[in-house]
Amino acid sequence: MSKLHLVFGGRVRDPRTLDFDDLNSIEIVGVFPDYASAEKAWRGAAQRTVDDAEMKYVVVHLHRLLEPDLIKKAE
Repeated sequence: MSKLHLVFGGRVRDPRTLDFDDLNSIEIVGVFPDYASAEKAWRGAAQRTVDDAEMKYVVVHLHRLLEPDLIKKAE
């Protein structure tokens, strides 16, 4: 299975949290086949909004959500 990663972001109420203001305005940057390409996309998106402290982009490890049993076995 590919180690898929999702990059998305949007405006947050508090930059210290992941409490997004409006889920309908979330920007989906994309789904990537590895962490390196996801991180590159995340950096690009975050850099575009560097002057706006209320904008936050994140990388989600989709492969961990799709096969949670693999995480338990690795621990």
